[in-house]
Amino acid sequence: MSMRVSIAALAGAALIAGSAAAQTPPVVTKMPYLAPAHAAKLHVHVDGIKYGHPIPATYAFCAPAPQGHVAAAPDKSPRIAWSKGPAGTKSYAVFVYDTDSPAEHREWMNQEGQRLTASVKRKIFFHMVVVDVPATATALPEGEESDARVLHGKAAPAKIGVHGANSFTQAFAANEAMKGTYYGYDGPCSPWNDDNTHHYHFAVFALSVPSLGLTGDFDGTAALAAMKGKVLAEGQFLGLYSTNPAVIAKLPK
Repeated sequence: MSMRVSIAALAGAALIAGSAAAQTPPVVTKMPYLAPAHAAKLHVHVDGIKYGHPIPATYAFCAPAPQGHVAAAPDKSPRIAWSKGPAGTKSYAVFVYDTDSPAEHREWMNQEGQRLTASVKRKIFFHMVVVDVPATATALPEGEESDARVLHGKAAPAKIGVHGANSFTQAFAANEAMKGTYYGYDGPCSPWNDDNTHHYHFAVFALSVPSLGLTGDFDGTAALAAMKGKVLAEGQFLGLYSTNPAVIAKLPK
């Protein structure tokens, strides 16, 4: 069922705020580089996004709005393509993650009278985790991982690879209207009172094994741990996003 949430609900702190009562996975403040030294890089491309430029609202979970700060966005997953991995590649893992999610003062997010400055500590927020993508694949088609916002989270897509739960699972854990397990892709929805530009990395890893053996609602941290020692090459593509008008005005056009 497509999610139609009021602007007031979107603006609430529970939109992206983690829950202290939820079973929160270990905090990842920086993505590790898992490929061997001097390994060849994969070339990653995301259709509809210019490298180092803003991500269109089509691929976002929420978008800036003149009333209530933010409104619902289409939340469609973009097409992610990559070059063929090196000899020995038996599968791929594909991640989308934000490196600017607040790691502290999350109760301030989307709150009138509060401001998340650049001094606030940051952490990784996983927007998509897909592993066991067959070695014969070199792209995830547009809309494959998400074609709409879904209340309580989408079921795990079954077409390509094995899907983990993204970080919206923890973000909404204390929100009865939205809690659930969020599989597949859910796009950017950075806090409207955040001074930071949010950096979204579309990362692809070539792996030496056909499967990582992960099942259930595993998350990004579990996938990274399972990938250790199995990465032959990696590459990434960068997109930017903000719902803060002052930040948006400074982003490259």
